[in-house]
Amino acid sequence: MVRKINRREVVLSAAAGAAATIFPAPYISKGFALDSKPIVLGVPTSQTAAAGVADDLDHLNGTTLAMEEINAAGGILGRPLKLFVTDVDKLSPESCQQAIAACVDAKVDAISNAFLFVPIPAMDASAKYKCPYLQGNTQRAATEAFKANPTKYSHIFQTDPSEVHYGYTYPVWLKAMEDSGAWKPKNRKVHIVQEQVAYCQTISKAAQQALKNSNFELAAVTDIQFPVQDWSPVIEKLKQTDAGAIMIDHWVAAEYAAFCKQFVADPVKDSLVYLQYGPSQPEFLTLAGEAANGFCWSTVLGVYADERGNAFRAKYKKRFPGVMGLVYTGNGYDIAHYLKAAWEATGDPSNFKAVCDWVRANPYRGVCGYMDMRNEYQEAAHYPDDGHPVSASELEKGMSQLYVQVQNAEHKIIYPYDIKQSKLQPAPWWG
Repeated sequence: MVRKINRREVVLSAAAGAAATIFPAPYISKGFALDSKPIVLGVPTSQTAAAGVADDLDHLNGTTLAMEEINAAGGILGRPLKLFVTDVDKLSPESCQQAIAACVDAKVDAISNAFLFVPIPAMDASAKYKCPYLQGNTQRAATEAFKANPTKYSHIFQTDPSEVHYGYTYPVWLKAMEDSGAWKPKNRKVHIVQEQVAYCQTISKAAQQALKNSNFELAAVTDIQFPVQDWSPVIEKLKQTDAGAIMIDHWVAAEYAAFCKQFVADPVKDSLVYLQYGPSQPEFLTLAGEAANGFCWSTVLGVYADERGNAFRAKYKKRFPGVMGLVYTGNGYDIAHYLKAAWEATGDPSNFKAVCDWVRANPYRGVCGYMDMRNEYQEAAHYPDDGHPVSASELEKGMSQLYVQVQNAEHKIIYPYDIKQSKLQPAPWWG
């Protein structure tokens, strides 16, 4: 009997391999390896905690792919890139601090991290060392801290827009779907189901505020608490409200998959159902199967389906077979190449200030879009423009939020239209 390998075992193996492999053969010659001191990139990675393993494995895989490409091409400034991987529990302030402290103790040249639910303790742990710290935290509270104290946090860059845009843009997307003719709302009510972590609460509050200025109305808010063991009580409340649009403001792919299975068995007929972010994680499609069809979701950080994005997707799938995560795979890859550009431009990875100044002044277009740190929050600008800081009016001046629908068990970008793969399709529970 063949034993199945779970994702936690995979991330432990990948982390160990990335940490141990300074010069991944056969990409670097023996002479080059012996004569060159590595440039070290710290990658805090959730390996043993309950939360974040999927996203962090994606981030580590994307970073590993970039490292292998860079080293195969001769490294950076004639030096190989090495990864230093350390464990982190994203929900624990102490663990977040310890993970960054471990990177400092290892004297890394930069830090690349997917996200932490409690980012500021980690930011504080890096404040004296001040190596470039690039992450996809998606949290305005963290970038507000930079805005309030840009000297202390000058080295910290959020490579994606903040979570507030999930809320701000939600009614914009609803209107776009209605205007397209693909969705005819049965009513103008919106029902929000919100998880209790600060990240989800911020999104919910932003959505509620944005709905006040739209032609949709908030009809109900229902609270959930991670872990959600049974969605039946939630679905019953959704049926009682019978809203034309439903937002499930959560973050765990496996629990979203369970919701989809229970919902399609007893749906709220003709409702447009949106699941915030979590379906981007690989296990969502694996666990939900055909039940995922028709559900929509979005991410403010994701791999585009343009020429550059599709080339990355092909490379990633060849290197890491199986269902591909569409968010932190690209973010880990982009951060490594962004840092490569900064190190080569400044000529000295140990000159942290010069490298940070270069990142701050020079935008970078990666597989996940355009990262521009030239704003008061030092975070990537959001596209489409939703009228809030920091937004961009053109695709190539911001990072596009990707609205996606599951169609035939595959993720298809349906909005914004200038980057779409498909259009909104009727969900199985419509009509």
